[in-house]
Amino acid sequence: MTIEREIRLLRGLHVEQRKDNKPPTLRGYAAVFDTETDIAGIFRERIARGAFADAITKASADVHALFDHDTGRVLGRMKAGTLRLAEDDKGLTVEIDPPETQDARDLIASIERGDIDQMSFGFTMRGGVQSWDDSQSPPVRTIEQVGELFEVSIVSQGAYPTTEIGVRTGIRDLEEYRDARRRHHNFSAAAIRIRRRMDLGLRTRRTAR
Repeated sequence: MTIEREIRLLRGLHVEQRKDNKPPTLRGYAAVFDTETDIAGIFRERIARGAFADAITKASADVHALFDHDTGRVLGRMKAGTLRLAEDDKGLTVEIDPPETQDARDLIASIERGDIDQMSFGFTMRGGVQSWDDSQSPPVRTIEQVGELFEVSIVSQGAYPTTEIGVRTGIRDLEEYRDARRRHHNFSAAAIRIRRRMDLGLRTRRTAR
């Protein structure tokens, strides 16, 4: 079964120098809470506080820090202790201790120059919790709990807040929500009609007496 991954982007990344002559720590936010993001003009999305808590604390969590979503360019990893993720009042904080490689040194130089300043995270909503507000146009999707967090990435050029598959996933989720709402409405309407017919029949029998 293919797990449909979604990707989101965020500006805000800086380098923090260390005193032990090791490569500096990279710090930033991969996500910000309670801020709406336009997703391809089709829907808007906000991430609720606490949305990443389960994904980053469960025993199986092993998120990787990558460059440009490239699994061959690993900058850190949770299980190795070189990637640390936490939630604060603002959002999902990221701390990366990059390796002592030329690739990492070049990346740090680009961040210090301001050429690279964006972060991203890849996730799936499978097993997560979301809600929709379809009273607005475009509708608003609230991610209350991420299903699984796969990776956080430092990205050189993030033109779009989501992948194409992520847009399709969001549209599918919205249609499922609308279908469920229609079914609930139809069920409620049918229940009301049945109750009215029963009340009418009861009144008719009472009148006949």
